[in-house]
Amino acid sequence: MARRYSSPHHISCLILALLFCLAAAPAQAQSQSLKIAYEDWSSEIAAAYVIKAVLKERLKYQVTLTRMGLTETYEALADGSQDAMIGAWLPSQKPYYERFQGQFEDLGPNLENARLGLVVPNIATKRQLAENAMSTGHNITIDSIGQLKDHVDAFEGRIIGIETDSGMMRTMRDRLIPAYGLEAFELIPGTEVSMLAELANAIKHNRWIVVLGWEPSWKFTRWSLKFLDDPKGIWGGPASIHTITRNGLKADLPPAVFKLLDQFYWTPDQLGSLLLWNEMGGDPYSNARRWMRAHKDLVDAWLK
Repeated sequence: MARRYSSPHHISCLILALLFCLAAAPAQAQSQSLKIAYEDWSSEIAAAYVIKAVLKERLKYQVTLTRMGLTETYEALADGSQDAMIGAWLPSQKPYYERFQGQFEDLGPNLENARLGLVVPNIATKRQLAENAMSTGHNITIDSIGQLKDHVDAFEGRIIGIETDSGMMRTMRDRLIPAYGLEAFELIPGTEVSMLAELANAIKHNRWIVVLGWEPSWKFTRWSLKFLDDPKGIWGGPASIHTITRNGLKADLPPAVFKLLDQFYWTPDQLGSLLLWNEMGGDPYSNARRWMRAHKDLVDAWLK
């Protein structure tokens, strides 16, 4: 019987086929889970964990959540290292949105009629009313951003902000402060947590404070707060929160998983209860599962 030998060409083909299979294996493994990036904001934490809970409990699909800054998130979607973000606030994130235009897919808003702006406690306006009535005989309240420049000392010359690279902080630095002549104020960077700590402390001690705020947020349920009017329209009116994904994600996911991302939509009131639960304590994932049970019809609609 003649002995059969493999030709060098045949061996090379086998090696190439083996390398191709090994290279393809990680991509196949990655397709078994969804990677969601989210900012350290209470509303985005709530949304990310709801998506994770629905996918895991209803579709038995794995989700990895990664907390990232805004710049890092857009870069990760553009280079494909993250699959989706649930918290693209527009128009405040417009500079990032336009910078990476074409490098992601916008699935549209998942929440509308949100609001961004400068916020003060109502207790501050009441105190101002009393102090001005005693000292000048005139009743003056702060209702508009334009009035802030007349009360720099009362607010200790500070506007309490959030992350430096956030859309709101860019709007403040590039447009709002020059438009309203607020250069005498220092814009204090931080996080949502540090901003809320400053707000709580000021309210406790009856001090005036102005912060970057947004709604929906549990802070409007906990405290009596008001947005300052923006007659110059710098904030651009009602905001919406969009779901955006990396390019090509739809082809890499089971149809039901992508459908959830595409159809996920809720109202500020529906989100509000979950924000309160998270603020009161407990694990965000456990609270998301509780929220799912309380809103079963809405979750069913997302999955249809």
